[in-house]
Amino acid sequence: MGDSSLALGTSVHKALGGGSVADVLLWRKWRGGAVMLVSATTMWYLFEVAGYNFLTFVANVLLLLIVILFLWAKSASLLNRPLPPIPNMEISERTIGIVADELQIWLNCVLSIAHDITIGRNLKVFLKVALSLWFVSFIGSLFNFLTLVYIGVILILSVPLVYEKYQPHIDEKLSVAHRVFQEQCRKLDETVLSKLPLPSNKEKKMQ
Repeated sequence: MGDSSLALGTSVHKALGGGSVADVLLWRKWRGGAVMLVSATTMWYLFEVAGYNFLTFVANVLLLLIVILFLWAKSASLLNRPLPPIPNMEISERTIGIVADELQIWLNCVLSIAHDITIGRNLKVFLKVALSLWFVSFIGSLFNFLTLVYIGVILILSVPLVYEKYQPHIDEKLSVAHRVFQEQCRKLDETVLSKLPLPSNKEKKMQ
């Protein structure tokens, strides 16, 4: 918000990692952004509008790809042509380790939240999780999963670009909204949450 690293001068490109992904999301590599947008739109149209079955479509595409590669390899051996340029399809141990580390962080975070709700009986955390799940359920009732994914792609290809272009103005509005939200949370805590009976530290230790 107002005191975030972005507001303090960090560029949007740097906040997104500063690599190829950031270039695509900010349309600095417009071909990558265009391919991503066209691919998402095509997939959404095929499965949502045209009514294609996802499993059948994937199976037919893979079947066509395998037939093309097989015929290509056979004709290459007969005509002394180069084989299909297929990369080495192998996942390195380093990649698996990175994925496992990230997964461990997320799982530990989820387990910590579950512990605070069930064992610690943290009412604030419970309300945050309950409201978040209700919001996700409400959004899910308005759109199906594929449409939500498509909307997500549209947002990640547009929001960073708009934010980078109008960052000072957006930061100002977000700072005001953040202060208002913090004030409302403080009032709620003082008037409601602080008056609810919560377990003491002694009770928690006994449990």
